[in-house]
Amino acid sequence: MTHYEQRLENDLSQIHKNVATVAGTIQQALKNAVCALLTGDDDLAYSVVLGDLAVNRAIRDIDRRCHAFVAQHQPSAGHLRRVSSVLRFEIELERIGDYLASIAREAVQLSETPPDSVSKNIDFLANQVGEILQNAIESFLEDDPELARTTKKAVYEIERTYESTFTDLLNEGQKGTRPLRDLFALLIVFNRLARIADQSKNICEDTLFTVTGETKQPKVYKILFVDEKNDCATQIAEAIGHKAFPDSGEFDSAGWDPAENIDPALLGFIERRGHALDSVVASSLMSTAHEISDYHVIVSLGGNVLDHISAAPFHTIFLSWDIAPGPADLESNNAEKELEDIYNELVRQISNLMIALRGENVD
Repeated sequence: MTHYEQRLENDLSQIHKNVATVAGTIQQALKNAVCALLTGDDDLAYSVVLGDLAVNRAIRDIDRRCHAFVAQHQPSAGHLRRVSSVLRFEIELERIGDYLASIAREAVQLSETPPDSVSKNIDFLANQVGEILQNAIESFLEDDPELARTTKKAVYEIERTYESTFTDLLNEGQKGTRPLRDLFALLIVFNRLARIADQSKNICEDTLFTVTGETKQPKVYKILFVDEKNDCATQIAEAIGHKAFPDSGEFDSAGWDPAENIDPALLGFIERRGHALDSVVASSLMSTAHEISDYHVIVSLGGNVLDHISAAPFHTIFLSWDIAPGPADLESNNAEKELEDIYNELVRQISNLMIALRGENVD
């Protein structure tokens, strides 16, 4: 190894050590912030807030070292990719530190420690988040892409835990035994823990970029079209989505009172527009195949879908499009023209939706 190569490796090793130190500090701060919250230890909470200042200084030093590394060594390929990933990694660590300081500040504002039911939820969620954060950091420091991939998948379980804890917090609020300020503080705590999980997912993506060069794939959106019978416009909409945006969306349709059969005349119309159809049946909104919370967007093409589900998932977007009802008689002389009008309007609306979700280059 030449003197230049040795110096490059030494500088990169020092950056790695500094990053590992900050990451370890962040992990301990998570434990301390949650402990302070659950036990009412104000001194421990304030130590987390003060510790965040030291974390910020350490991150600024890493940032300086990374930019100096690029300027001095003009790295290429793998080394450049690693440094650029470290720059992203340090931003994620800084954000996590800010979230932990926020949790600590909320802890000292509580009038008393959280009630047992909420404490159990906080402890459970914090343990989940702590394990995800630990694995994400380990994947980055150890260049482990497989650990990064499995950890990314684990992040999605956090949303289910978050929804459950939110429900329990609402139930606690309905008892009227706690000040409203306490309830808001605990809601912020839950939110910050969920955000830490999100940042951990970003760390996993940094790992994949560093080790494999793999970049984050554009998001594929799950979209559900709904009306009463699922026997006309929603079937057309699903077919349009499948053909026009096969790589950008996953499209389904359903009805809250689905028809027993789909008119062959409708299927013929759809096929004449170049849409390949397999087995097409009217699907029930209540079917186990339709987990409402799994959809990013639910579009109503007739009636209010919210009247037919128990609750609107927090992360799902609900839209209502003004689409003309299908012809009463698909064998009538005007049926083809009416279906054509519905088809063209749906093409326009679906295109606008996908551009809003994915941008002008959507496919």
